[in-house]
Amino acid sequence: MNLLITGGAGFIGLNFVHYLLKNTLYNITVIDSLSYASHPKEIRALTSDSRLRFIKGSIVNEKDLETVMDQQYEAIVHFAAESHVDNSIQNADKFIQTNIVGTYHLLQQLIIGNAKKMIHISTDEVYGTLSSTQQPFTEQSPLSPNNPYSATKASSDLLVRSYHETFKLPLITTRCSNNFGPFQNIEKFIPTIVYSSFNNSKIPVYGDGLQIRDWLFVEDHCKAISLILEKGKWGEVYNIGGGNERKNIDVVKQILEIMGKPENLIEFVEDRKGHDRRYAIDSSKLQNELGWKQNYSFDQSLEKTVRWHMNKFKGTPP
Repeated sequence: MNLLITGGAGFIGLNFVHYLLKNTLYNITVIDSLSYASHPKEIRALTSDSRLRFIKGSIVNEKDLETVMDQQYEAIVHFAAESHVDNSIQNADKFIQTNIVGTYHLLQQLIIGNAKKMIHISTDEVYGTLSSTQQPFTEQSPLSPNNPYSATKASSDLLVRSYHETFKLPLITTRCSNNFGPFQNIEKFIPTIVYSSFNNSKIPVYGDGLQIRDWLFVEDHCKAISLILEKGKWGEVYNIGGGNERKNIDVVKQILEIMGKPENLIEFVEDRKGHDRRYAIDSSKLQNELGWKQNYSFDQSLEKTVRWHMNKFKGTPP
């Protein structure tokens, strides 16, 4: 099977490429623009495996897509996205281009027959926020994005849905909770905590730190996507949640404990604009219909992640 992975040099995409090379016999082509959040050395090193081909390019650029579409792909797994909420609040232009226009370009490739099917990787943030008493989001929860990033992802989700309904294309959307693990960019929550703690710097915590996130280890996410690629039903949405709801401040304190650092490094800062209070994902559909199960507990995977980032900051190969 020939697969095209968009954004395969980014955090989740790179982990997925590692997962496929280790667990399948797929031939993989990766297209990635190599933005600031990508890992050029790591993806190019993986091309030593003859099953992996890397092409630097953007899904927004139609000429780059023509270059990569030199063969028919059994499936596209579409990770490529701008994803940092703070950046989207400052300037949403790249988010609109990559997340919406880029997804549209890929859908057009399916229309003309360059790929047979596509898995569109989205986020739980398209559902908006939950109160402390509300049940976790299901696939039937309405889309109610509260920041420019999640609005562009919701837009791309709706594009994908419309192309399935209008053109009967074999498309699936997945919506995951907060991922963490190796290769995550330092701008994200957990790497920021580890980096600040490692350097004995203040750890910025938004507002009162009581925002709740549902944490999912990236390798368990990759396992879910692979399963959906093999067994998922076209036209469906699958939620992929960790079932690990934690207050932000509690995650900070747990990381400090792992690293042996004092809690006086914590510094509460002005809250983010439009900051969602709580995310929680119901993954029962994925578990019941496709048999997905997580391999890692939150405590185990968090310690593994912290150690990985610490080794990176020390200059030791992870």
